[in-house]
Amino acid sequence: MRLRMSQKSIDRKANALKYVSLVTLTLQNAVLGLSMRYSRTREGDLFISSTAVLMAEVVKLTTCLAIVYVDSGGIIKLFEALHAYIIKQPLDTLKVGVPSLLYVIQNNLLYLSASHLDAATYQVTYQLKIFTTAIFSVLILKKQLILTQWLSLVSLIGGIVLVQLAQDKAPAKVPNGMEQNHVIGFLAALGACCLSGFAGVYFEKILKGSDISVWMRNIQLSLLSIPIGLVTCFAQDNSKILNQGFFFGYDGFVVYLIVLQATGGLLVALVVKYADNILKGFATSLAIIISCIVSIYLFDFHLTVKFSVGAMLVIFAIFLYGYQPKKKQSPITAHKV
Repeated sequence: MRLRMSQKSIDRKANALKYVSLVTLTLQNAVLGLSMRYSRTREGDLFISSTAVLMAEVVKLTTCLAIVYVDSGGIIKLFEALHAYIIKQPLDTLKVGVPSLLYVIQNNLLYLSASHLDAATYQVTYQLKIFTTAIFSVLILKKQLILTQWLSLVSLIGGIVLVQLAQDKAPAKVPNGMEQNHVIGFLAALGACCLSGFAGVYFEKILKGSDISVWMRNIQLSLLSIPIGLVTCFAQDNSKILNQGFFFGYDGFVVYLIVLQATGGLLVALVVKYADNILKGFATSLAIIISCIVSIYLFDFHLTVKFSVGAMLVIFAIFLYGYQPKKKQSPITAHKV
């Protein structure tokens, strides 16, 4: 009886964690894209996006240091852990330099894309990272894709092409006066997807066989990303920063966006282990649908037939890519008890 009750309790907890994962992944996917779009199109002073990318890394570093501090049990233990995994292993730390650089560039490109694409188009287009990740997994990790995954990638590309064809190619202006260009937005999203795919696969490769926790890896990433981000700020927006100030255009919403971008990824890293491929597919699909609905009311987005068909193809591709057919059991295996 106790065993049955214990098993029921475990099942309830597992189901609860799955629902928490679904909600968290959905909100992270939808709210971040919508928030980034709103931050770039609302009235008022436009903040310098490269500084927001840098500040997100500062928040991420602070958060991870706090978590390691609590886990290790004190400031001395924290410094011992940092010395053991970062100072005493410089080559291992430098390996993280490649994804650190790529993630900084990627996040800057995402802000550029969100400035030129509406939230729904941005959300759909960014799913191209599934394609780039799959290709880099084949090339670098030598992974074998099954037929349904190749078919899903074809469907994904077809859907994104339709979504792009549905866009009005004439430049438009948003409330803050900035002129939008869909071609620039698409190219920025495409570049971000390529960098995301390569950085993710490279990071997966260096993590294999490593005993370093995800928090310490993120500390390594941020320690290298912060100087790279600082260089990017002054290389890209030197005159703006000198004339207007580093925190020009910052308000409560920008602070919220930075915290969301920094902690959202860490939160997803925690819950993703409880989410299977089907659950991830649901979360991404719900995020696309939420982005479309909110964009209609918030950004005056016009839903066309071409966009709808393209979005449905992308959603179909997401589910198809995550689908794993059950292996047929041999007669001998099937009868084993």
